[in-house]
Amino acid sequence: MRRFPANDIISLVGAAPRHDLGESVGPDLRLAELLGASQADMGDLRLGYGTAQGDPRLRQAIADLHGVSADDVVTTIGGMHALFLLAFILCDRGDEAVATAPLFPLARNALEVVGAQVRTLQMTFERGYQPDLAELRPLLTARTRLVSLATPQNPSGVAIPPQTLRDILVLMDEVCPQAHLLVDETYREAVYGDAATAATAVALSPKVISIASLSKCHGAPGLRLGWAIARDAALREQLVIGKFNTVISCPTVEEALALKVLQDRERIIAERRSRLAEGLARTAAWVRANSALVEWVQPDAGALCCVRLKPSAFDPAAVSRFYDSLPGHDMRVGNGAWFGDEARVFRLGFGLLPPKDLDAALHALGAALRRATRVAA
Repeated sequence: MRRFPANDIISLVGAAPRHDLGESVGPDLRLAELLGASQADMGDLRLGYGTAQGDPRLRQAIADLHGVSADDVVTTIGGMHALFLLAFILCDRGDEAVATAPLFPLARNALEVVGAQVRTLQMTFERGYQPDLAELRPLLTARTRLVSLATPQNPSGVAIPPQTLRDILVLMDEVCPQAHLLVDETYREAVYGDAATAATAVALSPKVISIASLSKCHGAPGLRLGWAIARDAALREQLVIGKFNTVISCPTVEEALALKVLQDRERIIAERRSRLAEGLARTAAWVRANSALVEWVQPDAGALCCVRLKPSAFDPAAVSRFYDSLPGHDMRVGNGAWFGDEARVFRLGFGLLPPKDLDAALHALGAALRRATRVAA
């Protein structure tokens, strides 16, 4: 009966503690921000079936942001639906796929539940969570059908340089020319302040599939609206058929609201980029103030980063004491073990809480560290 593996990351969709540093999102967008004076327009919306590929206006808006045709876009029920459909379509039982660790665990689960043999490219804190191509090459075989990456990554917020992606595509052409490269770009636009946004990877090759959603950059995870961009016409047709066979279509209300989000994206994203920049600066200051106990890899984008408990201050028992103490502080972080990393690494989310609350949460986190360590701070 265990078709889907359990992972404690499911706790993130339970009750939230006061000091929630485990989330990977920014502040939630409110419905009133979208509707405003246009409530009458939504009142006239027909609640019939949508199309299997997705609302044409919404697909065009997504396409315009990626420099592709609207025909290349398929809307999905969040990014996770796209991940599952791609695993199901591309990987027969016994086929091989390559995924990274750490990684958002549901991305790996989607591959495993369809019967793919998943080979793991381990990316480490010491290397700044960058992929090592010398370690990737032996993981690729003629049976590889999918290489699954994220940039920026979850949980680290680290981006993979475009040249590295090009080098990966060259390796795939040599070893597994039938395989596709899946690039999860959910955090791509969640940069800090006025920083430049990286170009989408979809332009690098027709073998690249880009997926994303409105959950992270736009503050709308409750819409459950994502997309896949595939320039391979045969794959795209299978995505549409697969979507029809699983959910028929996305809800028309959600697609209509998603279009409003994208029509107002400049304001929405600008506000969140400013909030993320402030959260990043406060987190950086906290890491400096607690440098005897923790270290981090500074992220390139997103509302999240990876922090590591220093081995010089935390033995394995102290690591366990740290996690065990968090509920007493009404707090949570994202245990690195959720993502396939070592437990002494944790994901810290700095985008959700308002600045004053973030400061209070970081102060409480510092207290939890000092109580758990075997070395006095």
